[in-house]
Amino acid sequence: MELVSPAGNLEKLTIAYLYGADACYAGLPGFSLRERADNLDPARLQEVAAAKSGRKLYGAFNICFTDADLASLEKTLERLPAGLFDAFILSDPGAAGLFRAYFPRTPLHLSTQANCTNSAAALVYRDLGFSRIIPARELGLKEIEAMKKRSGLEIEVFAHGAMCLAYSGRCHLSAYLTGRSANRGDCAHPCRWEYRVLEEGKRPGEYFPAFEGDGFASILSSKDLCLFDHLRELRDAGVDAIKIEGRMKSVYYTAVTARAYRLAVDRSEGRTTVDPAPYKEELYKVSHREFSTGFAFGGEEIEKPTLVSYARDYLFMGTVREKTDDGLFRLDLKNRLASGEPVEYVGFDVLFIPDTDFSLLDENKEPAPHVNHGKIAYLKTDKPVKPGYLIRKKS
Repeated sequence: MELVSPAGNLEKLTIAYLYGADACYAGLPGFSLRERADNLDPARLQEVAAAKSGRKLYGAFNICFTDADLASLEKTLERLPAGLFDAFILSDPGAAGLFRAYFPRTPLHLSTQANCTNSAAALVYRDLGFSRIIPARELGLKEIEAMKKRSGLEIEVFAHGAMCLAYSGRCHLSAYLTGRSANRGDCAHPCRWEYRVLEEGKRPGEYFPAFEGDGFASILSSKDLCLFDHLRELRDAGVDAIKIEGRMKSVYYTAVTARAYRLAVDRSEGRTTVDPAPYKEELYKVSHREFSTGFAFGGEEIEKPTLVSYARDYLFMGTVREKTDDGLFRLDLKNRLASGEPVEYVGFDVLFIPDTDFSLLDENKEPAPHVNHGKIAYLKTDKPVKPGYLIRKKS
Protein backbone atom coordinates (compact mmCIF):
# COMPACT_ATOMS: atom_id res chain seq x y z
CA MET A 1 0.00 0.00 0.00
CA GLU A 2 1.09 3.54 -0.71
CA LEU A 3 1.68 5.80 2.31
CA VAL A 4 0.31 9.31 1.73
CA SER A 5 1.31 12.03 4.22
CA PRO A 6 0.10 15.61 4.73
CA ALA A 7 2.28 18.49 3.61
CA GLY A 8 1.02 21.87 4.71
CA ASN A 9 4.10 23.60 3.31
CA LEU A 10 7.51 22.94 1.74
CA GLU A 11 9.18 22.14 5.08
CA LYS A 12 6.58 19.52 5.98
CA LEU A 13 6.76 18.10 2.48
CA THR A 14 10.52 17.58 2.81
CA ILE A 15 10.19 16.03 6.27
CA ALA A 16 7.37 13.70 5.21
CA TYR A 17 9.49 12.27 2.40
CA LEU A 18 12.55 12.00 4.66
CA TYR A 19 10.57 10.06 7.28
CA GLY A 20 9.08 7.55 4.86
CA ALA A 21 6.10 8.86 2.88
CA ASP A 22 5.65 7.47 -0.64
CA ALA A 23 3.48 10.44 -1.55
CA CYS A 24 2.30 13.70 -0.05
CA TYR A 25 -0.76 15.85 -0.59
CA ALA A 26 -0.69 19.63 -0.49
CA GLY A 27 -2.73 22.56 -1.71
CA LEU A 28 -2.33 25.98 -3.24
CA PRO A 29 -3.84 29.08 -1.62
CA GLY A 30 -7.47 29.61 -2.51
CA PHE A 31 -8.27 26.10 -3.72
CA SER A 32 -7.60 23.88 -0.71
CA LEU A 33 -9.83 22.80 2.15
CA ARG A 34 -7.04 23.77 4.56
CA GLU A 35 -6.96 27.46 3.80
CA ARG A 36 -5.13 28.30 7.04
CA ALA A 37 -2.38 25.81 6.36
CA ASP A 38 0.66 27.53 4.87
CA ASN A 39 -0.03 25.65 1.63
CA LEU A 40 2.54 25.60 -1.14
CA ASP A 41 3.94 28.99 -2.10
CA PRO A 42 3.26 29.53 -5.82
CA ALA A 43 6.58 31.39 -6.02
CA ARG A 44 8.51 28.34 -4.78
CA LEU A 45 7.07 25.57 -6.93
CA GLN A 46 10.46 24.80 -8.48
CA GLU A 47 11.76 24.05 -4.96
CA VAL A 48 8.74 21.82 -4.41
CA ALA A 49 9.52 19.91 -7.62
CA ALA A 50 13.13 19.46 -6.51
CA ALA A 51 12.06 18.22 -3.06
CA LYS A 52 10.04 15.37 -4.59
CA SER A 53 13.16 13.49 -5.68
CA GLY A 54 11.23 10.65 -7.28
CA ARG A 55 8.35 10.57 -4.81
CA LYS A 56 4.76 11.56 -5.63
CA LEU A 57 2.86 14.74 -4.86
CA TYR A 58 -0.92 15.07 -5.07
CA GLY A 59 -2.48 18.52 -5.44
CA ALA A 60 -5.49 19.13 -3.19
CA PHE A 61 -7.92 21.33 -5.15
CA ASN A 62 -10.90 20.11 -3.14
CA ILE A 63 -13.06 23.16 -2.46
CA CYS A 64 -16.56 23.42 -3.94
CA PHE A 65 -15.93 25.88 -6.77
CA THR A 66 -18.07 28.88 -7.62
CA ASP A 67 -17.98 30.31 -11.12
CA ALA A 68 -15.53 32.95 -9.87
CA ASP A 69 -13.36 30.21 -8.37
CA LEU A 70 -13.32 28.35 -11.67
CA ALA A 71 -12.16 31.47 -13.49
CA SER A 72 -9.36 31.90 -10.96
CA LEU A 73 -8.49 28.20 -11.19
CA GLU A 74 -8.12 28.42 -14.97
CA LYS A 75 -5.59 31.24 -14.61
CA THR A 76 -3.68 29.19 -12.05
CA LEU A 77 -3.64 26.07 -14.21
CA GLU A 78 -2.24 28.10 -17.11
CA ARG A 79 0.84 28.86 -14.97
CA LEU A 80 1.16 25.53 -13.16
CA PRO A 81 4.39 23.67 -14.07
CA ALA A 82 3.82 20.42 -15.95
CA GLY A 83 4.71 17.34 -13.92
CA LEU A 84 4.62 19.08 -10.53
CA PHE A 85 1.57 17.14 -9.35
CA ASP A 86 1.21 13.41 -9.95
CA ALA A 87 -2.55 13.59 -9.40
CA PHE A 88 -5.20 16.17 -8.55
CA ILE A 89 -7.57 15.62 -5.60
CA LEU A 90 -10.99 17.08 -6.48
CA SER A 91 -14.39 17.11 -4.84
CA ASP A 92 -16.21 19.22 -7.43
CA PRO A 93 -16.93 17.40 -10.72
CA GLY A 94 -17.39 20.79 -12.38
CA ALA A 95 -13.67 21.45 -12.01
CA ALA A 96 -12.66 18.12 -13.52
CA GLY A 97 -13.05 19.38 -17.09
CA LEU A 98 -10.49 22.14 -16.55
CA PHE A 99 -7.94 19.75 -15.15
CA ARG A 100 -8.59 17.37 -18.04
CA ALA A 101 -8.07 20.20 -20.53
CA TYR A 102 -4.81 21.49 -19.06
CA PHE A 103 -3.33 18.23 -17.75
CA PRO A 104 -4.94 15.40 -19.76
CA ARG A 105 -2.44 12.76 -18.60
CA THR A 106 -2.52 13.57 -14.87
CA PRO A 107 -4.81 11.27 -12.85
CA LEU A 108 -7.80 12.61 -10.93
CA HIS A 109 -8.46 11.45 -7.36
CA LEU A 110 -11.87 11.97 -5.78
CA SER A 111 -11.69 13.78 -2.44
CA THR A 112 -13.47 12.36 0.59
CA GLN A 113 -15.30 15.70 0.63
CA ALA A 114 -17.32 14.45 -2.36
CA ASN A 115 -19.19 12.02 -0.07
CA CYS A 116 -18.74 8.93 -2.23
CA THR A 117 -20.57 6.27 -0.22
CA ASN A 118 -21.45 3.55 -2.72
CA SER A 119 -20.15 1.63 -5.72
CA ALA A 120 -22.68 3.12 -8.13
CA ALA A 121 -21.40 6.61 -7.34
CA ALA A 122 -17.82 5.39 -7.76
CA LEU A 123 -18.70 4.15 -11.25
CA VAL A 124 -20.14 7.56 -12.12
CA TYR A 125 -16.88 9.21 -11.08
CA ARG A 126 -14.95 6.60 -13.06
CA ASP A 127 -16.88 7.63 -16.16
CA LEU A 128 -15.94 11.25 -15.40
CA GLY A 129 -12.28 10.28 -15.55
CA PHE A 130 -11.38 9.63 -11.91
CA SER A 131 -8.93 6.79 -11.28
CA ARG A 132 -8.85 6.81 -7.46
CA ILE A 133 -11.63 7.18 -4.90
CA ILE A 134 -11.09 8.49 -1.37
CA PRO A 135 -14.44 7.33 0.02
CA ALA A 136 -16.53 9.03 2.66
CA ARG A 137 -14.87 8.42 5.99
CA GLU A 138 -18.08 6.97 7.39
CA LEU A 139 -17.71 3.72 5.43
CA GLY A 140 -16.71 0.45 7.06
CA LEU A 141 -14.11 -1.93 5.68
CA LYS A 142 -16.71 -4.26 4.16
CA GLU A 143 -18.27 -1.35 2.26
CA ILE A 144 -14.84 -0.21 1.10
CA GLU A 145 -14.03 -3.72 -0.09
CA ALA A 146 -17.29 -3.89 -2.05
CA MET A 147 -16.56 -0.53 -3.69
CA LYS A 148 -13.12 -1.73 -4.71
CA LYS A 149 -14.40 -4.97 -6.24
CA ARG A 150 -17.32 -3.40 -8.10
CA SER A 151 -15.61 -0.28 -9.42
CA GLY A 152 -12.11 -1.58 -10.10
CA LEU A 153 -10.75 1.84 -9.10
CA GLU A 154 -7.87 2.57 -6.75
CA ILE A 155 -9.05 3.14 -3.18
CA GLU A 156 -7.37 5.45 -0.70
CA VAL A 157 -8.53 5.63 2.92
CA PHE A 158 -7.63 7.70 5.94
CA ALA A 159 -5.77 5.63 8.51
CA HIS A 160 -4.77 8.25 11.06
CA GLY A 161 -5.66 11.71 12.30
CA ALA A 162 -8.54 13.93 13.34
CA MET A 163 -12.12 12.99 12.60
CA CYS A 164 -15.02 15.37 12.01
CA LEU A 165 -18.41 15.75 13.62
CA ALA A 166 -20.09 16.26 10.26
CA TYR A 167 -20.61 13.78 7.44
CA SER A 168 -17.46 13.85 5.31
CA GLY A 169 -16.64 17.22 6.84
CA ARG A 170 -19.63 19.05 5.39
CA CYS A 171 -20.34 21.27 8.39
CA HIS A 172 -21.90 24.72 8.83
CA LEU A 173 -21.21 25.11 12.56
CA SER A 174 -18.02 27.11 12.07
CA ALA A 175 -19.62 29.46 9.57
CA TYR A 176 -22.61 29.98 11.88
CA LEU A 177 -20.57 30.72 15.01
CA THR A 178 -17.51 32.50 13.60
CA GLY A 179 -18.13 33.40 9.98
CA ARG A 180 -15.36 30.99 8.91
CA SER A 181 -16.69 28.34 6.54
CA ALA A 182 -15.42 24.77 6.84
CA ASN A 183 -16.55 24.22 3.27
CA ARG A 184 -14.13 26.90 2.12
CA GLY A 185 -11.22 25.40 4.05
CA ASP A 186 -11.41 27.84 6.97
CA CYS A 187 -12.91 25.83 9.82
CA ALA A 188 -12.53 27.28 13.33
CA HIS A 189 -13.14 23.81 14.83
CA PRO A 190 -15.99 24.80 17.17
CA CYS A 191 -16.73 21.09 17.66
CA ARG A 192 -13.54 21.01 19.77
CA TRP A 193 -14.60 23.79 22.13
CA GLU A 194 -15.69 23.14 25.69
CA TYR A 195 -19.38 23.96 25.92
CA ARG A 196 -21.57 24.78 28.90
CA VAL A 197 -25.30 24.34 29.38
CA LEU A 198 -26.91 27.77 29.75
CA GLU A 199 -29.93 28.85 31.75
CA GLU A 200 -31.91 26.41 33.74
CA GLY A 201 -35.37 27.90 34.02
CA LYS A 202 -35.12 29.03 37.66
CA ARG A 203 -31.51 30.27 37.42
CA PRO A 204 -31.39 32.68 34.46
CA GLY A 205 -27.93 33.61 33.28
CA GLU A 206 -26.12 30.89 35.22
CA TYR A 207 -23.73 28.64 33.33
CA PHE A 208 -23.46 24.96 34.06
CA PRO A 209 -20.35 23.10 32.84
CA ALA A 210 -21.06 19.71 31.30
CA PHE A 211 -18.91 17.16 33.15
CA GLU A 212 -18.53 13.41 32.76
CA GLY A 213 -16.65 11.91 35.68
CA ASP A 214 -13.47 13.89 36.32
CA GLY A 215 -13.07 15.20 32.78
CA PHE A 216 -14.93 17.65 30.61
CA ALA A 217 -17.24 16.67 27.76
CA SER A 218 -16.91 18.78 24.65
CA ILE A 219 -20.09 16.95 23.48
CA LEU A 220 -19.38 17.55 19.77
CA SER A 221 -15.70 16.57 19.56
CA SER A 222 -14.93 13.23 17.93
CA LYS A 223 -12.08 10.89 18.78
CA ASP A 224 -9.03 10.70 16.57
CA LEU A 225 -8.51 7.88 14.08
CA CYS A 226 -5.71 5.33 14.44
CA LEU A 227 -5.62 2.18 12.30
CA PHE A 228 -1.98 1.37 13.02
CA ASP A 229 -2.86 -2.16 14.18
CA HIS A 230 -5.21 -2.88 11.28
CA LEU A 231 -3.20 -2.38 8.10
CA ARG A 232 -3.45 -6.05 7.12
CA GLU A 233 -7.24 -5.74 7.19
CA LEU A 234 -7.03 -2.63 5.03
CA ARG A 235 -4.77 -4.38 2.53
CA ASP A 236 -7.02 -7.45 2.47
CA ALA A 237 -9.99 -5.18 1.74
CA GLY A 238 -8.21 -4.01 -1.42
CA VAL A 239 -7.04 -0.62 -0.16
CA ASP A 240 -4.32 0.79 -2.43
CA ALA A 241 -3.21 3.74 -0.31
CA ILE A 242 -3.49 4.84 3.30
CA LYS A 243 -3.61 8.50 4.17
CA ILE A 244 -2.61 10.49 7.25
CA GLU A 245 -4.68 13.56 8.11
CA GLY A 246 -2.95 16.71 9.34
CA ARG A 247 -1.88 19.47 6.95
CA MET A 248 -2.46 21.99 9.76
CA LYS A 249 -0.31 20.07 12.23
CA SER A 250 3.37 20.42 13.08
CA VAL A 251 6.52 19.19 11.39
CA TYR A 252 6.94 16.93 14.43
CA TYR A 253 3.52 15.32 13.85
CA THR A 254 4.30 14.89 10.16
CA ALA A 255 7.59 13.11 10.91
CA VAL A 256 6.42 10.82 13.71
CA THR A 257 3.27 9.65 11.90
CA ALA A 258 5.08 9.07 8.58
CA ARG A 259 7.84 7.11 10.31
CA ALA A 260 5.43 4.94 12.30
CA TYR A 261 3.14 4.10 9.39
CA ARG A 262 6.11 3.47 7.07
CA LEU A 263 7.23 0.73 9.43
CA ALA A 264 3.69 -0.57 9.95
CA VAL A 265 3.07 -0.84 6.19
CA ASP A 266 6.40 -2.54 5.62
CA ARG A 267 5.74 -4.94 8.50
CA SER A 268 2.23 -5.76 7.22
CA GLU A 269 3.66 -6.57 3.78
CA GLY A 270 6.61 -8.64 5.02
CA ARG A 271 9.42 -6.20 4.15
CA THR A 272 10.73 -5.83 7.71
CA THR A 273 10.77 -7.76 10.98
CA VAL A 274 11.31 -4.67 13.16
CA ASP A 275 8.95 -4.61 16.15
CA PRO A 276 6.35 -1.90 15.45
CA ALA A 277 5.31 -1.50 19.11
CA PRO A 278 7.81 1.27 20.01
CA TYR A 279 6.76 3.22 16.92
CA LYS A 280 3.10 2.91 17.85
CA GLU A 281 4.01 4.29 21.29
CA GLU A 282 5.57 7.28 19.53
CA LEU A 283 2.14 8.17 18.10
CA TYR A 284 1.04 8.90 21.66
CA LYS A 285 3.88 11.42 21.99
CA VAL A 286 2.42 13.83 19.46
CA SER A 287 -0.61 15.98 20.18
CA HIS A 288 -3.75 13.85 19.85
CA ARG A 289 -7.17 13.09 21.26
CA GLU A 290 -8.39 9.67 22.31
CA PHE A 291 -7.73 7.17 19.52
CA SER A 292 -10.40 5.03 17.87
CA THR A 293 -10.75 2.88 14.77
CA GLY A 294 -13.23 5.31 13.25
CA PHE A 295 -15.94 3.62 11.18
CA ALA A 296 -13.73 0.77 9.95
CA PHE A 297 -15.40 -1.85 12.15
CA GLY A 298 -18.70 -0.11 12.91
CA GLY A 299 -19.57 3.32 14.19
CA GLU A 300 -20.30 2.65 17.84
CA GLU A 301 -16.88 3.76 19.09
CA ILE A 302 -16.41 6.88 16.98
CA GLU A 303 -19.98 8.10 17.49
CA LYS A 304 -19.24 8.70 21.18
CA PRO A 305 -17.51 12.06 21.77
CA THR A 306 -14.05 12.18 23.28
CA LEU A 307 -14.00 12.81 27.01
CA VAL A 308 -10.60 14.50 27.09
CA SER A 309 -8.93 17.36 25.27
CA TYR A 310 -5.59 17.12 23.47
CA ALA A 311 -2.88 15.01 25.10
CA ARG A 312 0.44 16.87 24.85
CA ASP A 313 3.19 15.04 26.71
CA TYR A 314 6.07 16.35 24.61
CA LEU A 315 6.97 19.78 23.27
CA PHE A 316 8.51 20.12 19.82
CA MET A 317 11.61 22.30 20.11
CA GLY A 318 12.91 22.44 16.56
CA THR A 319 14.78 20.79 13.72
CA VAL A 320 18.46 19.97 13.27
CA ARG A 321 19.67 21.54 10.04
CA GLU A 322 22.97 21.28 8.15
CA LYS A 323 26.31 20.59 9.79
CA THR A 324 28.76 23.48 9.54
CA ASP A 325 32.47 23.25 8.87
CA ASP A 326 33.31 23.63 12.55
CA GLY A 327 31.29 20.59 13.65
CA LEU A 328 28.18 22.47 14.72
CA PHE A 329 24.59 21.93 13.60
CA ARG A 330 22.42 24.87 12.68
CA LEU A 331 19.03 24.82 14.42
CA ASP A 332 15.59 25.83 13.23
CA LEU A 333 13.87 26.49 16.56
CA LYS A 334 10.15 26.58 17.31
CA ASN A 335 10.49 27.07 21.09
CA ARG A 336 13.04 28.39 23.59
CA LEU A 337 15.81 25.86 24.23
CA ALA A 338 18.24 25.97 27.17
CA SER A 339 21.70 24.38 27.27
CA GLY A 340 21.80 21.06 29.07
CA GLU A 341 18.07 20.57 29.61
CA PRO A 342 16.87 16.99 28.93
CA VAL A 343 15.91 16.60 25.29
CA GLU A 344 15.44 13.78 22.80
CA TYR A 345 16.47 13.70 19.16
CA VAL A 346 13.87 11.97 16.98
CA GLY A 347 15.33 10.54 13.79
CA PHE A 348 14.25 9.08 10.49
CA ASP A 349 16.62 6.14 11.14
CA VAL A 350 16.53 5.93 14.95
CA LEU A 351 13.64 5.91 17.43
CA PHE A 352 15.11 8.65 19.61
CA ILE A 353 18.36 9.62 21.34
CA PRO A 354 18.29 11.29 24.80
CA ASP A 355 20.75 14.07 25.54
CA THR A 356 21.54 16.43 28.42
CA ASP A 357 25.20 17.07 27.64
CA PHE A 358 24.94 19.51 24.76
CA SER A 359 25.74 23.17 24.37
CA LEU A 360 24.17 25.98 22.40
CA LEU A 361 25.76 28.82 20.49
CA ASP A 362 24.24 32.07 19.26
CA GLU A 363 24.37 33.57 15.77
CA ASN A 364 27.99 34.61 16.38
CA LYS A 365 28.83 31.05 17.43
CA GLU A 366 29.41 32.22 20.97
CA PRO A 367 28.23 30.02 23.91
CA ALA A 368 24.67 30.85 24.97
CA PRO A 369 22.70 29.67 28.06
CA HIS A 370 19.59 29.52 25.90
CA VAL A 371 18.42 30.29 22.36
CA ASN A 372 15.03 31.45 21.12
CA HIS A 373 12.62 30.82 18.29
CA GLY A 374 13.33 32.89 15.23
CA LYS A 375 17.00 33.43 16.08
CA ILE A 376 20.03 31.88 14.38
CA ALA A 377 21.50 29.26 16.72
CA TYR A 378 23.79 26.24 16.70
CA LEU A 379 23.96 22.91 18.53
CA LYS A 380 27.11 21.15 19.70
CA THR A 381 26.71 17.54 20.90
CA ASP A 382 28.62 14.27 20.93
CA LYS A 383 25.44 12.34 20.07
CA PRO A 384 25.15 10.90 16.52
CA VAL A 385 22.58 13.41 15.28
CA LYS A 386 21.94 14.10 11.59
CA PRO A 387 20.35 16.89 9.59
CA GLY A 388 16.60 16.34 9.60
CA TYR A 389 16.42 15.03 13.17
CA LEU A 390 13.83 16.71 15.38
CA ILE A 391 14.31 17.90 18.97
CA ARG A 392 11.65 17.43 21.64
CA LYS A 393 11.38 17.59 25.42
CA LYS A 394 8.87 16.54 28.03
CA SER A 395 6.09 19.09 28.41
